[in-house]
Parts: sequence; C-alpha cells; structure tokens
Amino acid sequence: MMSNDPLQFGFLRTSRTELRDIAKAWIIISLAFAFIFSGASLLGGGIGKVTSVQFVVIFGISLFTAGLGFLLHELAHKLVAQRYGCLAEFRAFDQMLYLALGLAVFVGFLFAAPGAVMIAGQVTRQENGKISVAGPLTNYILALIFLGVNFFIPAFSSFTRVGFSINLWLGLFNMIPVWNLDGKKIFLWSKAVWGAMVAVGIAGMVLL
Repeated sequence: MMSNDPLQFGFLRTSRTELRDIAKAWIIISLAFAFIFSGASLLGGGIGKVTSVQFVVIFGISLFTAGLGFLLHELAHKLVAQRYGCLAEFRAFDQMLYLALGLAVFVGFLFAAPGAVMIAGQVTRQENGKISVAGPLTNYILALIFLGVNFFIPAFSSFTRVGFSINLWLGLFNMIPVWNLDGKKIFLWSKAVWGAMVAVGIAGMVLL
C-alpha cells in the first residue's frame, strides 16, 4: 500500500512512512550483522562481547557497510520501478526483522529479509525481472568497490573486507528463488540471468 504522506527529493518520490521503515530496517539489520561479525551469540558463548568496545566499532562499521548496501539495494529497485511508471515504496517486515535479530543473537546466523519495495502498477515479467535484478546487482557492484579499496588502500582492510562480504552475501542471498526474494522473480524472467548472478556471487565467495 502506498503512503498518503508523499515527499519529493528531486527525481525521487518517497514518504515519511517509507523513510521511517528504511531507518528501522537499517538499524536492526546493521545490529544483526554486528552480532555475526563480532561472534557475539548465546549459542557460541560469546554474548559477553556485546558490551565490548570492539562490538560498538563493528556496529558502526555495519551501519555504513550493511546500511549502504541495504539502502542502495532498495533504492535501485525503487528507481527502476519508477522508470517503468510504477509507484514504489519500501515497507519493512517487522516480524522478519525480529527473526533476523533473534537468530543473530541466539545462534549467530542471519536470515535477512527486512522488507521489500512495494510496487503499484502494471509491469511485464521482463520488467519485473529487471526491477528485481537491480537490487542484488547493486550489492555486487558495491562489493567490487570495497574489494578495490581494500586492494589499493590496505590500511582500511578491517572496514573494506566487512563491506565486501556483507554486500556479496546480500546479493547472493537475494538470489534464492523462493518466497518474495528477488531470485524468484529473476528466475521466472530469465534463468540465464539468474544463473549468471548466482555464479558471480559464488565466485566472490571464493575470495572471502
């Protein structure tokens, strides 16, 4: 459902409701990644790390790396959908956000489906596939950028490696062809494109 509190920022149409949902999802997903990367989980016995300075630093890094990946992923969906004449706004899935954080805290695993860009308008299967591929493709591009910075400025490796792995994981995870994930819509549009996107993600995992 589209919001009735529209805002316009240049060519980008959004709303207070969308901005609120994006902020909520950004913070919770970044916090979940902080638990993962710091090794702070109940099952793993490292939950005490949550009070450490290292955890705070990792959370700050996750806010930028995971947050940037999440924001640009959803923005890519939104912009392509608007290009096809659709109304498009992000909506957070509160239950999935709680699940993501709970799994990260208890078992050190992340299932990230924080929400989705809701689209109102008529699109073909091809157009829907292109809207869907825009998000994970953006994550792959960001992963390459972080990898490049890591290569040329190794002093930032603790930051850039996190950015590379988070964005690679976000892109590959979204290629799972089930439920409301991007992979299902891409697979229905073009199995060749879906296969290429999966292959890129798996190749990137080898570099981790």
